[in-house]
Amino acid sequence: MNIKKHIPNFLTLLNLFCGCIAIVFVADSKFDLAFYFVCLGIFFDFFDGFFARKFGVSGPLGVQLDSLADMVTSGVAPGFVMFKMMLQNNTGGCEYMPYLGFIITLGACYRLANFNIDTRQSDSFIGLPTPANTLFIMSLPLVITECHFLTLSELLSITWVLLAITLLSAYIMNAEIPLFSLKIKNFSFQKYKLQIGFLVTSIIMIVTLQYLSIPLIIITYVLLSVFNNMSAKKQL
Repeated sequence: MNIKKHIPNFLTLLNLFCGCIAIVFVADSKFDLAFYFVCLGIFFDFFDGFFARKFGVSGPLGVQLDSLADMVTSGVAPGFVMFKMMLQNNTGGCEYMPYLGFIITLGACYRLANFNIDTRQSDSFIGLPTPANTLFIMSLPLVITECHFLTLSELLSITWVLLAITLLSAYIMNAEIPLFSLKIKNFSFQKYKLQIGFLVTSIIMIVTLQYLSIPLIIITYVLLSVFNNMSAKKQL
């Protein structure tokens, strides 16, 4: 029996398991624990592909299983978080409005299905990957409770602002925006100065801003990619 071929799928199932636990914590409004389990699920999600390539056991089963697991961890969990946030802050609004938070889940589903058939995204991404979007959404309730910027916390407690974030989230996952690859294959600073600069900046933000750094890093990644694309077009 070849144990190696089962390791990637086992890691994928651990990703799914973490996503299920995260959803339970979201239901109890324990957003910090939900965030940690989603992070753990994303960790397993990264290494299932890593080991599949390393052991040469990539296959259609693993591809489908990976997307199904991601649908829970990076689709249902963030949609549920947005639903809960909108529900808690929906004072005087339409009682059905919080359900629109699950637009994030719909956007993630479409993104994951499209990713499986899009051959352009082998080395880099087009549109924001679902794990990055999930970290962004899952961090928002922690920013509200832990951030010392009162204005930002108040802003993120407005239902219409949360709805705008929801719609933008679903759009950016599926937008035709090439995002630069974070893979650094050698230590050429000239070739990878954008990636190195971004990683160094991200580390500094994590140390200084803690939870607030997570949405800021995701926003910075998207904006840098947009500016990089504009710069590349001008050079043509």
